[in-house]
Amino acid sequence: MAKPLVIVESPAKAKTIAGFLGRDYVVESSIGHIRDLPRSAADVPSAFKKEPWARLGVDVDNDFKALYVVSREKKDQVAKLKRLVGDASEVYLATDEDREGESIAWHLVEVLSPRVPVRRMVFHEITPGAIQSALDHPRELDRRLVDAQEARRILDRLYGYEVSPVLWRKVARGLSAGRVQSVATRIVVERERERMRFRSASWWSLRALFDEAGQRFGARLVDVAGRSVATGDDFGPTGELVATGDVLRLDGESAAALAGALSGSSFGVVSVEERPFRRSPAAPFITSTLQQEAARKLRYSAQRTMRLAQALYERGYITYMRTDSTTLSETAVAAARGQARELYGPTSVPDAPRTYRSRVKNAQEAHEAIRPAGDRFRVPSAVSSELSADELRLYELVWQRTVASQMIDATGTTARVRIEAPTTAATAVAEAGAAAGFIATGTVITSPGFLQVYREDDDETVDGSSQARDPREESRLPRLERGQPLRLADLETEDHATKPPARYTEASLVRRLEELGVGRPSTYASIIQTIQDRGYVWKKGTALVPSFTAFAVVSLLERHFPNLVDYGFTASMEDDLDEIASGAEEQIPWLERFYFGDSRHLDGGDGRARAPRHVLAVDGRRGLKDAVLAHLEEIDAREVNSIPIGADENGEEIVVRVGRYGPYLQRGEDRAAVPDELAPDELTPERALELLSSPSGDRLLGTDPASGQPVYARAGRFGPYVQLGEPAAAGERPKTASLFRSMSLDTVGLEDALRLLSLPRSLGADPETGAEVVASNGRYGPYLKRGDDTRSLDNEEQLFEVTLEDALGRFAQPKTRRFGQPAAPLKELGTDPVSGQPIVLRSGRFGPYVTDGTVNASLRRDDDPETITNERAAELLQLRRDAGPSTRGRKKAAGTKKAAAKKATGAKKAAPAKRVAKKKAAPPRPAPGSPDE
Repeated sequence: MAKPLVIVESPAKAKTIAGFLGRDYVVESSIGHIRDLPRSAADVPSAFKKEPWARLGVDVDNDFKALYVVSREKKDQVAKLKRLVGDASEVYLATDEDREGESIAWHLVEVLSPRVPVRRMVFHEITPGAIQSALDHPRELDRRLVDAQEARRILDRLYGYEVSPVLWRKVARGLSAGRVQSVATRIVVERERERMRFRSASWWSLRALFDEAGQRFGARLVDVAGRSVATGDDFGPTGELVATGDVLRLDGESAAALAGALSGSSFGVVSVEERPFRRSPAAPFITSTLQQEAARKLRYSAQRTMRLAQALYERGYITYMRTDSTTLSETAVAAARGQARELYGPTSVPDAPRTYRSRVKNAQEAHEAIRPAGDRFRVPSAVSSELSADELRLYELVWQRTVASQMIDATGTTARVRIEAPTTAATAVAEAGAAAGFIATGTVITSPGFLQVYREDDDETVDGSSQARDPREESRLPRLERGQPLRLADLETEDHATKPPARYTEASLVRRLEELGVGRPSTYASIIQTIQDRGYVWKKGTALVPSFTAFAVVSLLERHFPNLVDYGFTASMEDDLDEIASGAEEQIPWLERFYFGDSRHLDGGDGRARAPRHVLAVDGRRGLKDAVLAHLEEIDAREVNSIPIGADENGEEIVVRVGRYGPYLQRGEDRAAVPDELAPDELTPERALELLSSPSGDRLLGTDPASGQPVYARAGRFGPYVQLGEPAAAGERPKTASLFRSMSLDTVGLEDALRLLSLPRSLGADPETGAEVVASNGRYGPYLKRGDDTRSLDNEEQLFEVTLEDALGRFAQPKTRRFGQPAAPLKELGTDPVSGQPIVLRSGRFGPYVTDGTVNASLRRDDDPETITNERAAELLQLRRDAGPSTRGRKKAAGTKKAAAKKATGAKKAAPAKRVAKKKAAPPRPAPGSPDE
């Protein structure tokens, strides 16, 4: 008997819902999107390969009709779904209720072509009651949401595929640009520029310690003889004193003299100001605030937070985690208030429920805030045995924030006490008898309210430590009255220096993107991961540091495509995309305007000229296409790839240049590699001169007698090496060879370098197979190679000593590790929560990687094989799954049968638009790999 079929996105979600519905329903997963725009030329159906728009995947001259293809890895799953649809009595599309989920549901209908009733069921939590309610109240597909998602996808494809080739030609191959990723990169680069311009200023402070009835408290010096004492807020970014009025800047000598002049003085209370203290709880979590708090409190990356939240949602522990809404349902409010009363007493909640308004502009996700699932929340201790350690910590954070949001304010009293004393002797900053004023502050919490459960942190400092202070931990002052004398216990002087603006962390970057209205909270995690994967940003602790490549890319875009990285322009695109979702804007006219500008007539279908409500052009009246063509040839590659550092003592300029093989310093003819771990703001002129004069920079060893090319010794990311040819020469990449472990960069000579550059060394041919046998030095040591077979050598000197006979003897033995043990995993880490298979750490040709037996993921730059955890390994595996299969090394099979397709499978039908003649040759298309957002 036919049964209803419920289709969801993920296997974990399918498993949970199947457990609720029982045997009367069939529940299956699509495993994410089943089709998308082509990722590579190999994905394009043969019927469209000759079309000029084929690799773009969008027919821009035919109303931006999209070409959708089912990815290779999804074909088996699609075939399975088609069989299940054929056997079903009806189909329920239970994908997420946001734009992305609506798009997946639409694609499922287009590909599966069900002949039975199709219904759309939506829910924001996976509980038995929510699933049954969704089944009882299905709806139709929302085409506005589908169009809005498609507009975003097409926009990102156009942006990435038009602008990325410009970066390839003018900066370096393999780079990418994106609507949001480029703006996020600019934000990080601008902060680093501020740090590079920053000049530190120093000042001294004086702190008095008083003893009142056995209770000690401190007070800081704020003025002397009516002059305010300078603090860090009084200095500008370049070290100058910018405070208005007569401000006293203390140095070490004057601070010590002032302390001496006050040590024997009489101190007394001049004034006491008391004000009520009140702090309200933060709103329940939305996507961005969850990412920010998880980064501050738990030190989770945005990507890790979303992966854990997804798992908690799919297993029924929290509500949907991609939301802009701070609203709680009446059921959730009742659950939070009830739990607060139960745990903290009947007076812990206000008389009326709290309501919150979203701070996010154009909040478009129709969900609740992120909260524990169900109509009665489970306390963290009740689920501790069901969740992993990381999942439990995130669940506890959500639970605390939700319950706290419905509790009473924290209240108390804040006191500000002014204390004065006359100086007993004249100093350089004041005459004898001058009044010195001190301020002491303290807070007394009389009712902790929500602070019993949760407090929100402020943004992090550059070192990742939080600047927030719990009011309960602030100094508590004794009861003081005006005119009361005080006993001085000690006077302390302290030197200070202003600090540069803190670098962005993931938490503060998410907050900045949200403030600017750039991107959407659901995309922030992937954007931050993308700019790291592209090499634009790397992590130093929790701080995000831009690479010099990022400087070059941002410089090019700012100078030649300023609107594409303009915060207001990018935010206006978000507004327009939201209006497409609401029906106030139409998709095709908007895309026409963005891509073609005013270069073609916009027809609304009724014969009348029509333009989008928002006039949106990339460059004046030009659209993206013409802007790229107009600016491409005027871009000076050397100029955009040069970052001035300063000058030497003779006035000769020092610059960082971004070359084909990475950044390097140049001063006249002198060059030096820039160490990978050196942040841009740390590359001062003094540091640059050290690198240029140090042997760790490029050192000319001599000339190769065979080729006449110079030979250099260099320091690189993977250690010291020698190089034949100019470091930044155009054309083919220079030949390089790593130094042996017994060699030093300071002492290596030309003879040693030429020996190293002679590798790999051919030993001859295997008499049985005819395959050449080669001795070579690799990243993981010396080895022999015969075809695809390899064997390790015992030491590097054997590279020049081993004979063909020795090599054949080694190949006759079974392959072993260097220490004789059979090849085996380096470490077993645990179980992958997605596949359920064990995760192991292995050493591969390109370095250490983790695998669950099906998916392999290389360790990132900041991952240590010795300390990597199972949670981090699972995160890397999920990132690899999300990226899709690698296209590296794919070869087109000869004799592949060409399918005769009569129409564009999966392409949306639309009325043809007028074509525009090309003005000049466009830059080459990037190999599709989604350099979109």
